[in-house]
Amino acid sequence: MSDDHTHVQEFFSARAAGWDGRFPDDGPAYAAAVAELGLSAGDRVLDAGCGTGRALPPLRAAVGPSGVVLGADLTPAMLHEAVRAGRDRDGRLLLADVAALPLRSRSLDAVFGAGLISHLPRPAENLRELARVVRPGGVLALFHPIGRAALAARQGRQITPEDLRAEPNLRPLLEGSGWRMTSYVDEDARFLALAVRED
Repeated sequence: MSDDHTHVQEFFSARAAGWDGRFPDDGPAYAAAVAELGLSAGDRVLDAGCGTGRALPPLRAAVGPSGVVLGADLTPAMLHEAVRAGRDRDGRLLLADVAALPLRSRSLDAVFGAGLISHLPRPAENLRELARVVRPGGVLALFHPIGRAALAARQGRQITPEDLRAEPNLRPLLEGSGWRMTSYVDEDARFLALAVRED
């Protein structure tokens, strides 16, 4: 999410209708990443920057009918595509900026963020906002269905040392924002960093 919400909404609005079609094989990677959250029946989880809601079905399966699944995104067109795909049956969709969530403090057990970190305008502050809504001991998953090198190659660019997702950058960023990183994987097939909400 950018400080210029109009730019972010224009970028994703222009791509929303074809988004799922561009990445048709990502489903198993999403399901595997959700499984690593270790959710239980009845848990409350947010998909932050949910886009078309690809994580909502595995999140619902993980928390069961007694759990709460929320999907928050800044772009109405992406949420429209989530509804069109029927994913609103798996979670409640919120038109909201993850930098200012309309949720009570410590009200969630986990947050899932696919492709989120690179769109945060003020990463430390925004990660603190995610920490605010998660109970102590709750979990954050920062995920991408392909790793940093594969994503850079897809976009025709090189990985830079400043990349927020690089472990030497991400670990202190999380720790300064109320999280403790517990695992980090960056391989061609996926990127997944897990962190626990500190007290």
